[in-house]
Amino acid sequence: MSERRGIIVTEPGDVWFFAYGSLMWDPGFQPAEVRPALLRGWHRKFCVASAMYRGTPDQPGLSLGLDRGGSCRGLALKIAAADRDRILAYLADREMLEEIYSCRGVRLMMEAGAVDAYTLVVNRDHALYVPPMALSAMAARIARAAGSRGANRDYLDQTVRHLDSLGISDGLLHRLLDRVEKIASGAG
Repeated sequence: MSERRGIIVTEPGDVWFFAYGSLMWDPGFQPAEVRPALLRGWHRKFCVASAMYRGTPDQPGLSLGLDRGGSCRGLALKIAAADRDRILAYLADREMLEEIYSCRGVRLMMEAGAVDAYTLVVNRDHALYVPPMALSAMAARIARAAGSRGANRDYLDQTVRHLDSLGISDGLLHRLLDRVEKIASGAG
């Protein structure tokens, strides 16, 4: 199985998995533990064309990916050894169907210290990778797109609300949400 089609964990025991987007507020499973975490070397970015979950082939939305550079605050989700195979298979089915993401081992900083974990990072060489866009172009795309998991703007709104509830400041996502809300209301 390739790193773009599945989540391969070779060491035994519990596994930490880093969540930075919808997995923070809609993981689809019950983690054994959840802790705030910092990942260095990667940043949260709307850089994935979503033609299924948050858009359609005719009107793709945008989803978050972890792209190289910077840092990202999110959540470390602990997956118990007893649930590991089932949950990792679920995550691969949910997130890796289109091979836009690769599973990668990372080092997370948490209050109690550093831990080894896994996360999904974006593949820049994939056709669904979206290079940097102006804020206004991202907002226009997010404001009008909807897919099988709902409106793209709801995905953005839920992510911003969850980050706020965790005390994680993301000014760019706030500015993007403000612009999307103005477009949706007809004022932007």
